Amino acid sequence: MGSAAQKMCKLDVKELLKILNQAYAEEWLAYYQYWIGSQIIAGPMRPLVQDEFMEHAKEELGHAQLLADRIIQLGGTPLLAPSEWLQKAHCGYEVPRDESTMALLKQNLDSERCAIARYQQICEFCFGKDYETFNISLKIMHDELEHEQDWEDFIRDLKDGARFYKEKI
Repeated sequence: MGSAAQKMCKLDVKELLKILNQAYAEEWLAYYQYWIGSQIIAGPMRPLVQDEFMEHAKEELGHAQLLADRIIQLGGTPLLAPSEWLQKAHCGYEVPRDESTMALLKQNLDSERCAIARYQQICEFCFGKDYETFNISLKIMHDELEHEQDWEDFIRDLKDGARFYKEKI
């Protein structure tokens, strides 16, 4: 760990690295969940949601990069084996058993809410003690809150569209 990083971080670095590696694992699982969802999705608004899944996958990969960089700055090593991701992550990977647009949106909404809680935890843990990790976590939490809103909006639009369709029949 760099000298400045050591002086600035007033936390148990070992505990912080554990939490950051959990979040790192969760970001990789989120990346894959979005990517695979974009491949199998079927149903209303498929092209729009598929594009949004791919955009979110890229953002989750970017989050993993931010976390890996911070883990290394703190003198740690990001999890090296994908097999560790499922073991360490609290926000796990949900196998998409239903390829419908609505099912995948709801599944990803649940995942985003777990991610929001994760970054809230990290922000609270780091507040006033590790400004760099706090700022990284705050930025990621902001993105996750936007993702949650995206999925809530798509779900509402699908429900409104279904009601409109029923009224017209």
